[in-house]
Amino acid sequence: MIKAGMFVVAAALIAGGLGTAQAAPPPQVAQCAGCHGANGMGNPVAGFPALAGQPTEYLEQQLYAFKHGTRRNAIMKSFALGLTAADRRAIATYYHDLPAIAPTALPAAPSDATGATLAMNGAGIGTDHAIPACDSCHGAGGLGVAPAFPRLAGEPAAYIAAQLTDWQSGSRSETDVHLMHNIAVMLSPAQIKAVSEYFAALPPTGK
Repeated sequence: MIKAGMFVVAAALIAGGLGTAQAAPPPQVAQCAGCHGANGMGNPVAGFPALAGQPTEYLEQQLYAFKHGTRRNAIMKSFALGLTAADRRAIATYYHDLPAIAPTALPAAPSDATGATLAMNGAGIGTDHAIPACDSCHGAGGLGVAPAFPRLAGEPAAYIAAQLTDWQSGSRSETDVHLMHNIAVMLSPAQIKAVSEYFAALPPTGK
């Protein structure tokens, strides 16, 4: 009776917001952790992105795109092929609910201002080849804007650069809007390198 009473009290505290409980991860997360880390913060050395704290809808969309070939990656496709819509939602929700964690050290900020300028101001504004500021969609500091725009801050530079080149080539085309393709094709290799290194040096927590 005492044990049962303690259980009821604990449950009431949690339901009342006086305690928190981390939901059990979907079973597929064990496989995700091999590349994206147990805490969902990725592997910068290997170029694997952080998933923790990213928008649910964005993560869900990416798993769908990997499965159906509108975002091409052999490893991710093999993983995504077996996922149902419910699986994708559960995985995306789990990672969204994980907190972004600041690493012990970030890459040094680029000494050149090219990346920062592209991120905050864009380039060629007012011309036929205007490149909008990254922050206009991804938010100030590259912290992301739900539901569609992921956090860029703190993601590996190699990962960001690879995504921009994939959008250039059409290896990524997961939306009908083609917003990122239309932007990426205007970027030079030097600009891709600069903006990727800029965002990689920003804290994913905004602090």
